[in-house]
This record gives sequence, structure tokens and C-alpha cells, in this order.
Amino acid sequence: MQKRTDIIVSTTFEITGHAVKEYRGIVRGIIVRSPTIIQGIFGGLKSILGGTIGAYTEMCEQARQQAYDLMIDHAREMGANAIIGIHYDASEVAAGATEVLCYGTAVVVE
Repeated sequence: MQKRTDIIVSTTFEITGHAVKEYRGIVRGIIVRSPTIIQGIFGGLKSILGGTIGAYTEMCEQARQQAYDLMIDHAREMGANAIIGIHYDASEVAAGATEVLCYGTAVVVE
């Protein structure tokens, strides 16, 4: 469970110490990212040499954070104070462009 200001976020469907009073619906944050030119160059070189590709890891982490933040904003717009059952999903939508989706159920808890 993670608390970000006024929104409680959990991968589970229950939040210890809180009862769900109202379900507001599905919330999501979606972002499509591609590596910058620099990330692409360093990532390409590192993939030839082998090992962890830090430039791509950084890009993926930024995309996950942006999708998460958008999901939080969506929950606020719906009047929720918590999100349960959150998940991430990612897929390639075009050559070099990755979609990251963060979603869950917006609820009001006591």
C-alpha cells in the first residue's frame, strides 16, 4: 500500500483499517513513450555489449511514474480517496514506442 497525499493506493482489493463505502469505477493512466535520441544511442550500444541497459530502464521508470500520476489524477476527478487492485500493463504500439497503462478501481474508504 502506498499513500500519495490524499489518495491511498493498493495492489490488493482491501485496505487494512479501511472499509470501502463506495465504488467509483475504473481509473487509468496511459502514456506512450519512446526513447530520446541519446537513450537510443546508449541503449543500442549497451545492447551490443550486453548487460543492463540503464537508459531504457530510466525511460521505462519515467513512463510508469507518469502513468501512475495520471491514474491518481483520474481518481481525484472521480471523487475517490483510494484506488484498489492497481496493475501495470505495457505493450509496443509502434516500432520504438511503448504504451504503459496503470489501472485500478477508484473507491471511497472510511
